[in-house]
Amino acid sequence: MTVETHYRTCPLCEAMCGLVIKTEGEKVLPPIRPDRDDVWSKGFICPKGTTLGHLHEDPDRVRVPLVKDSSGRFREATWEQAYARCEELLHGVRNTHGVDAMTVYVGNPAAHNFSLSRYIGALVMQSGVPMIYSAGTVDQWPKNVSSRCMYGNSWTFPAPDIMRTQYLVVMGANPHASQGSLLACPDVLGEMDKIRERGGKCVVIDPRRTGTCDHADEWIPITPGTDAALLLALGHVLFDEGLVDLGTMADHVNGLEEVRALMASWTPESVEATTRVPADTVRRLAREIAAAESACVYGRIGLCNQEFGTLASWLIDVVNLLTANFDVPGGMMFANPIAPAMVTLNFEEPCEPEFGRWHSRVRGAPEVLGQVPVSCLSEEILTPGEGRIRALVVVAGNPVISSPEAGRLDEALPLLDAMICIDNYVNETTRHADVILPGLSSLEQPHWDELIWSWAARTAGNWSDRIFGFGDRPDEWEVLVRVGALMGGRSNDEIDERAIDDEMFSGLCLFFGLDPTHVLAHYNSAPQNPGGPERITNPTSNGPERMTDFMIRVGHRGDRYGENPDGLTLQHFKDNPHGLDFGPMVPRVPEILHTPSGRIEMAPPYITADVERLYRRLGRDDGMVLISRRHVRSNNSWMHNVRVLMKGKDRCTLLIHPDDAAGIGLGDGSTARVSTEISSIEIPVEVSDEMMPGVVSLPHGWGHGLDGVQLSVAKEFAGVNNNLLAPGELVDKISGNAIVNGIKVEVAPVPG
Repeated sequence: MTVETHYRTCPLCEAMCGLVIKTEGEKVLPPIRPDRDDVWSKGFICPKGTTLGHLHEDPDRVRVPLVKDSSGRFREATWEQAYARCEELLHGVRNTHGVDAMTVYVGNPAAHNFSLSRYIGALVMQSGVPMIYSAGTVDQWPKNVSSRCMYGNSWTFPAPDIMRTQYLVVMGANPHASQGSLLACPDVLGEMDKIRERGGKCVVIDPRRTGTCDHADEWIPITPGTDAALLLALGHVLFDEGLVDLGTMADHVNGLEEVRALMASWTPESVEATTRVPADTVRRLAREIAAAESACVYGRIGLCNQEFGTLASWLIDVVNLLTANFDVPGGMMFANPIAPAMVTLNFEEPCEPEFGRWHSRVRGAPEVLGQVPVSCLSEEILTPGEGRIRALVVVAGNPVISSPEAGRLDEALPLLDAMICIDNYVNETTRHADVILPGLSSLEQPHWDELIWSWAARTAGNWSDRIFGFGDRPDEWEVLVRVGALMGGRSNDEIDERAIDDEMFSGLCLFFGLDPTHVLAHYNSAPQNPGGPERITNPTSNGPERMTDFMIRVGHRGDRYGENPDGLTLQHFKDNPHGLDFGPMVPRVPEILHTPSGRIEMAPPYITADVERLYRRLGRDDGMVLISRRHVRSNNSWMHNVRVLMKGKDRCTLLIHPDDAAGIGLGDGSTARVSTEISSIEIPVEVSDEMMPGVVSLPHGWGHGLDGVQLSVAKEFAGVNNNLLAPGELVDKISGNAIVNGIKVEVAPVPG
């Protein structure tokens, strides 16, 4: 057989690394190597990117639909049989209990998947369900809330111009493991090294001395959950010492005086005992940020999934604004993607944000950006009454591992009348499904990141053709459209996925001021063989490839279907397999603003009203607290079935400071019991001074030893699920985001 070489973007995280993959027939030839000619990543790669072949060839991967029989066992089925069972189950719930008894859960991998990222909206629109749940309320909703209040769009995020800055502060983020989050940049650690090489400085503020600290000049330990207090103190120093400078944003900001008044009483001394950051350190840090030629204060997940996540997420942007480090080279800037993502489009006129438009049935949790905390899902299934959730569709998610109070959700899922999962594995969540509809491996579909370029350090783009065909299986976007239509009450024989897609696509054309008939004429009209060469080389008549081409064409460099003859189309990127790079971020305010005032709202009342709650937190002693962590060889809960990534020492351990270990009576390698008000787990101990005293750390994404899980490698390294310890009602009050960092725990030795 002929050996073929493929250039491909890794879809696993926000680094978007270029890969060189060689294949022979249907086999991936190891090793997968970095693409040194890739214009974006320039040869950078992490361990996960080398395993796409393992994921594609994993014998545990579901390749045909699975339908649960009367004995509770999964049986292989045809797509027709599986769809028929979906119709029977979903229509049974809808016809008996109404659409309010149905919902959808969307997992994190959907953001990185070629079809799912672009067609989740289609599923939800077709279904008519009043609300959905998502992983967003576990890892980032505070940032969405602060962006909605400040800029008028919940998906408009400033990202650090890390390639040009002279001073970088990293709070609640660990790019050593994540490669960057809401920061798309290959080799973030390498960029930190370059900052120092050019005479700049890097500071990491975190309860744990992570691997990122090895690339920084300074590590500042901080009490989990108190980052907002530290940021208020930084702001106090800036005002108190006359260091505030809005720079180019002076004419684009409302609320400066409100922020000044708010920060007046937050002296570094007033927060020192609570944050455990010395007042002198806070003052020095504020002065250094203000004096730097350019600076970025960057915060991520650790700032979101804590008690004051929205305050911390908001204050990150405020500090950058106050030091003239906003929308300027080397500061926090807004990316300018070649192809705008659907969720970033402003379909409505600017309006003031509204929250709490409705409340959850059982807990009364207020709606925030259309969702309530994912921890509400279990009680909405378990609690009888009108509106009880009886049908659930799970898309690329594993909430039994990834959501707070996971044990309660695990108990609730078997009580559903209908559970449909679109997933590639029988995991801790999907084992409860009535039907599993498999998706594709990453090598069976093309790739162009839809959302990630929205916070990329440079304006670039890279197209990847699919490497392997998938026969007569439906594409993932077709599965989403059909399941959504079934939830919406249509029968299988009424559903035409391509007609539905054309209807939605025509609406998108009208939004951009284009004639749908003219636009549709640019695409092939006949369906093409998913495994055939035409599908690989040309935009298809339907689906995410057509949408990608459309978004490139209507983007700021696009040809608008002939209006700009020299503009870009998808074909330009197909003709350049190593990608095209159009340079660094450029200033974009006020272009990106969608507020009624047309200005940045630096003191949104919805957020500033929560400062009083933070004030009451000062002086509180929580004793021992727990934080989460991830590893460069893991990807949340779903890469533990790749054996090459599981080599080495046990990573599912409790990290604890030597002084705490000695006081409790724990030794390295002993077993500890970690308890909260709702549960306890037992886990091996790893004594390390990388933890600050009073804080212990558990990794997330583990706990694979449950009955029915069909992940052979992961079950060998089952570990324990830290979300068994997180109380579901612990949320950031104004965003509804889960609190999974800074949880009060008791730690004790397990005898023997």
